Amino acid sequence: MAERFPYGGQAVMEGVMMRGLHRASVAVRSPSGQIVIRDRELNLARRVFWSRLPLLRGIQLLGDALVIGMWALMFSASVTDDQAEQPLSKGQTALLVATSVGISIALFFVLPLLVASGIASWAKLGIYSRETIEGITRLLIFVGYLILVGRTAEIRRVFGYHGAEHKAVSAYEAGLPLTVEHVRPFTTIHPRCGTTLLLIVVVLSIPVFALLGTFPFWLRLLSRIILVPFVAALAYELMRLTASKATNPIVRGLMTPALALQRLTTREPDDAMLEVAIAALARVLAADGQTIETQPIAVDIRPALTS
Repeated sequence: MAERFPYGGQAVMEGVMMRGLHRASVAVRSPSGQIVIRDRELNLARRVFWSRLPLLRGIQLLGDALVIGMWALMFSASVTDDQAEQPLSKGQTALLVATSVGISIALFFVLPLLVASGIASWAKLGIYSRETIEGITRLLIFVGYLILVGRTAEIRRVFGYHGAEHKAVSAYEAGLPLTVEHVRPFTTIHPRCGTTLLLIVVVLSIPVFALLGTFPFWLRLLSRIILVPFVAALAYELMRLTASKATNPIVRGLMTPALALQRLTTREPDDAMLEVAIAALARVLAADGQTIETQPIAVDIRPALTS
């Protein structure tokens, strides 16, 4: 039996982006209540080539996810603000992605290293104690960040759309029609969630960086910058493996903390949010030639872009 393509996406401002084999589609609820959709055609040949290369495929996929995610966010901002879309040039997109990655590395990797090194120096602790403090600090910053951003009303709505995305994908994977009635009962938790991937990156980085514990400080600092893509690629392969074995009791037990963490980044969506997620998923399924029963939803489709 052929492996089913792992459809998924991300939540954006008042909307959901879904990604398939041939197309990524972002659906956004405008201030007038209409669902506005923009498609982005994908390079299938490039994707198939990279998918055959373990580790490297994770780095390529994450890079694509950052670029497409930034595009979807910018489009959603233009729709929700009821303003004309201002497409970003490749240079502007690269700058935004680089800035986002740089801030993330500084916050979740460099800062814990500085905190742990300072405490270890002050308390005259050994290497293992220092590495343990760094790992705990990284985990606390990550969880604390999710709790903090989730307190704002705007982000809580984004988390609602995140839950809608998971429900729609789960209904499709269960072989059910994509209607609000069939999608609504599903859980907001999904094993292939980006939150799960981020937690795996945070946890996996602890033993990886601990191997470099005897190195000089400047080399350890450099490793927190240049090895992040490698750690992320390992995390992707691990999540890919566990997602395919999600029904295994042992795997499910190991993934329980990661799945529980999704409760910080998802909220129970309302029916209007579910309609948006269904509209986005239906677009990518149609582009891949899949016929699936879905409810008719009035949408405004904007001209497609080419990736």
